[in-house]
Amino acid sequence: MKNILLALLACTAAVSLQPALAQDGPTLFKSKPCAACHAIDSKVVGPALKDVAAKNAGVKDAATTLAGRIKNGTQGNWGPIPMPPNQVTDDEAKVLAEWVLTLK
Repeated sequence: MKNILLALLACTAAVSLQPALAQDGPTLFKSKPCAACHAIDSKVVGPALKDVAAKNAGVKDAATTLAGRIKNGTQGNWGPIPMPPNQVTDDEAKVLAEWVLTLK
C-alpha cells in the first residue's frame, strides 16, 4: 500500500510541475495576435495556415524553421508584406509551428 501511495504522490507531483501556460496549438493561436493576419482556410493579410502547411509538407526541419519565423518575423516568403516578430516564447512558437504543419 505504501508503494502505491508513493507512486501516486510522485505522479501527482510530476503532473503539477507541467508548465502552467502549456497550451495546444488552436488555443495558443487564439490567444495571440496571429488571427489578425492569418486564418486557417483563407488568406487575410498573410497566407492561410493550410497553405503554409502545404508549402512546408515534407520539408526537412520545417517545424524549426517555421517556429523561428513565427518568433522573429519574416519577409518575402509570401509576398512583399512582412510578418513582424511575435511576442511568443520559443516553446510557444514550436507549439504553433507544429500545429500549423498538421493542418490540411
